[in-house]
Amino acid sequence: MRLLLIKDFLDLIFPENCLLCSRALVETENCLCSICKGSLPITSHYLRSEDNDLTSKVQGLIEIGRAMAFLKFSKDGKSQKLLHLLKYRNHPELGEALGKWFGDVIKSQDFFKEWDLIVPVPLHKMKKRRRGYNQSEEFAKGLSQSLNIPYRNLIRRKIFTETQTKKSRLQRLENVDQVFEIQEDTNLLYQNVLLVDDVMTTGATLCSCANVLLANGAKNVDLATIAAGGRI
Repeated sequence: MRLLLIKDFLDLIFPENCLLCSRALVETENCLCSICKGSLPITSHYLRSEDNDLTSKVQGLIEIGRAMAFLKFSKDGKSQKLLHLLKYRNHPELGEALGKWFGDVIKSQDFFKEWDLIVPVPLHKMKKRRRGYNQSEEFAKGLSQSLNIPYRNLIRRKIFTETQTKKSRLQRLENVDQVFEIQEDTNLLYQNVLLVDDVMTTGATLCSCANVLLANGAKNVDLATIAAGGRI
């Protein structure tokens, strides 16, 4: 009771604000207010998860079952601002909140019951040390909590790569080729894996990680990201 009173007092003096619009959040809101959540460009990829813009993007690069993004990415749009807050403004809690939200959305589809494991795309240890967290892992945590499916950091980034931002599709593919490896003593035999990242552009990073998982025994790899370009 005393702790609850202290929390109420602190919330009164230092209210939590929406990360997008700075409105004070009510008790039932987390990171984003209801108004901003309602204005986000949520995609319908999960309704056609085996045949959409994202599956077409990685066709020929990897054998996958499904690909989904929670939000449509648009330059200077709200999804880009969210990713910027998550990656560069020290808001790991935002990744977890988005993961929980997306998990609640895809619960409407029975295919989520097929997944045995959620695996985040890794950051190089130097970059993770500098940032303090891996935004994709925070997204995986939220999905794990919502879907009640364990998540594990099974992939290691063995080479520090340059930023992908201004590279072409071919350059991105070359930039991540042979970059990832599986953690030691990992057994993925017959496992259906959901591989998650913060954003999909060309799909090069996700494909490289998925190929590592498949090469080490995974039965199937599906993809999910916070945001991606293309049609909703």
